[in-house]
Amino acid sequence: MANLKEIRNRISSVSSTMQITSAMKMVSAAKLKKAQDAITAMRPYSDKLTELLQSLSASLDADSGSRYADNREVKKVLVVAITSNRGLAGAFNSNILKQTTALSNETYAGKQVDFVAIGKKANDFLTKKNAVIANHSPVFDDLTFDNVAEIAESLMELFVSGKYDRIELVYNKFKNAATQLVMTEQFLPIVPAEGGEVISTDYKFEPSKAEIVEQLIPKSLKTQLYKAIRDSFASEHGARMTAMHKATDNAKELRDQLKLTYNKARQAAITNEILEIVGGAEALNN
Repeated sequence: MANLKEIRNRISSVSSTMQITSAMKMVSAAKLKKAQDAITAMRPYSDKLTELLQSLSASLDADSGSRYADNREVKKVLVVAITSNRGLAGAFNSNILKQTTALSNETYAGKQVDFVAIGKKANDFLTKKNAVIANHSPVFDDLTFDNVAEIAESLMELFVSGKYDRIELVYNKFKNAATQLVMTEQFLPIVPAEGGEVISTDYKFEPSKAEIVEQLIPKSLKTQLYKAIRDSFASEHGARMTAMHKATDNAKELRDQLKLTYNKARQAAITNEILEIVGGAEALNN
């Protein structure tokens, strides 16, 4: 059994760790509220814009289709991996990295797969074995629509120029503080409406439908990427809050066990001292 000093040092160390994890949990809980409000307010707008765009695109003639809807033979794929800049968030980052690895080795096996990293954890992992053409981790330092729009414009240019035939987003979708869903979402070319549904109402378009679609597409793509990063940002704080909550509970349980061990060891030491005193007294009497 460890001596009393070693046990006291362990109790002190575990107590300090528990204070840190508890503080991190409270910080993430405060940031989560703001991030959650932002993504829940944005989703209806983003979803409706995407639905409208897909429906309008599906109603266009093949000859007047958008350059962003060009379905080419897939030879070169660009995967945008969205993680966090910091760790201590449970499986938040590792789930994304596993999915990007699966896309590269399984889904697009035999094809050229390059990566764009949004988040230091993705960049650190992917640069070891893969081609990372860009690292946009600093966007989390100032997460605004304008900053994300610049990233979206660069991705659109890579697709339109023919450097990549498909662009995929991989990110954590926020469901609640304890649950994040790993999403693989096609960014380009534009995914047509499910079932080929088109707007059935007889609308008059001014300017033409094709011009409206061509103006809507860049805005929709920027919004799609911004929503994905916002989802990931909210998921990060939810995952970290949950991980730190569990870490605090585990530290508390370990501290209680160490205190029990310490008390047992102290009682044993006291008992031994009493036995020695009694034994010494009896020896003097004899």
